[in-house]
Amino acid sequence: MRNHAWTAAMPGVFVLLWSTGFIGAKFGLPYAEPFTFLVVRFVVVVVLLGAMVAASKAAWPRDLKLVGHLAVSGLLVHAIYLGGVFGAIRLGVPAGLVALVAGLQPLLTAAVVGPLLGEHVGWRQWLGLGLGLIGVAMVLSTRLTGVSFDGFGWDGMAFAIAALLGITAGTLYQKRFCTGMDLRTGTLIQYLAALAVSLPVAMTFETMEIRWAMPFVLALGWLVLVLSLGAISLLMTLIRLGEAAKVASFFYLVPPMTAILAFLLFGEALTPLALAGMAATAVGVALVVRAKA
Repeated sequence: MRNHAWTAAMPGVFVLLWSTGFIGAKFGLPYAEPFTFLVVRFVVVVVLLGAMVAASKAAWPRDLKLVGHLAVSGLLVHAIYLGGVFGAIRLGVPAGLVALVAGLQPLLTAAVVGPLLGEHVGWRQWLGLGLGLIGVAMVLSTRLTGVSFDGFGWDGMAFAIAALLGITAGTLYQKRFCTGMDLRTGTLIQYLAALAVSLPVAMTFETMEIRWAMPFVLALGWLVLVLSLGAISLLMTLIRLGEAAKVASFFYLVPPMTAILAFLLFGEALTPLALAGMAATAVGVALVVRAKA
């Protein structure tokens, strides 16, 4: 009974935790460049996960193909997605706009999930996906009013699009090739792969200078413990338990939740249009999730 209640609550907990990633990035990026920030984050995560794996004597994958698949998944979900989000925000793209671009993931997933995984996407799911997209646009429309390319360039938008492609491909790849992994050792392999790519990028294109101010330390701690360990584990579990299109639909709730957190933490206004958009998004997600129930 308790396990059933936790399984039912997992999507909501995931959305709440995942939404705080944009907040953590906003707090920490003024003190470190994006891939330098990610390198430090990945190093801390690898150390903590390594200690956890050693203490629990978790089983390592015996199949080298699975190790390779885990590495690819880690590159997509961690290096490319997080690198895209952090890079876009660092280059001046508003966090709301980055969230909106990433919020297109369910539509992109549904467009390719059938041919790749053989999952049927019915008309109710398409209706829910479309309604969710409309809701996301409504939530962020007032926050994006007046936004132009004066403050950022196409390079920033390229990072945001890379994040969208990374998390979409990563979700599909994880579902297709990595569902049999041990969460502890599998996640460690994924972060090691992401670190192996992010470190050379940081060393080549960034100064790797960090200002160890308290906001950066707090943001780093939150992103490591809550996002990299907590939310990612929930995501991998949700992918293992549900269809890829259904899991992807939960991401539609991230921009509205981010808007709520921004209102609570930074005093950003929530207009009636934004509230209506949140309702539309919730209905859209419900249609996608229940269409396959």
